[in-house]
Amino acid sequence: MNVDSRRARFEALAPEVIDAVRRYLARRTDPATADDVLSETLLICWRRLDEIPEEHLPWAYGVARNCLANAERGHRRQFRLAARISRLDPPPAVVDGPAPPDGDLTAALRELTVKDAEILRLWAWEDLAPAEIAVAMGITANAASIRLHRAKQKLRDLLRKNGCPAGHEESTERRRP
Repeated sequence: MNVDSRRARFEALAPEVIDAVRRYLARRTDPATADDVLSETLLICWRRLDEIPEEHLPWAYGVARNCLANAERGHRRQFRLAARISRLDPPPAVVDGPAPPDGDLTAALRELTVKDAEILRLWAWEDLAPAEIAVAMGITANAASIRLHRAKQKLRDLLRKNGCPAGHEESTERRRP
């Protein structure tokens, strides 16, 4: 593929990838990390342009997911280093910031495993089908479908346990509109 056709292909898929991956990242991390991970994802898309499948969005989600995992590992290393430094030379005073809002769904998602929460987010927030989730997570379509079903059940059970309604559980038969 020559440089001009390569550039044209990238320019054709980039706008869709940028918007979707930006939303994907905004729901998972802070704005600065999201921008860094988006840049890294686009760089990988450019470098591996010949490997991008026809259904490029699930593939891009998978790349972004891996880049975000790398960024989170980096943040954890920085945090451990800062903790070590603060033990050696503690700051004069530590002030806690405001607590983030915590809804029932957010709390329930935190109780799930990382993989279960991620598969639910891909399904609900990114509107991916199980086959597309499979591409994003690097698993088979059958495994994605099974994991999604189990994750939904776990979330439903957690919501019920916490006294929250878990979606449309009442029967709608014989009701008038």
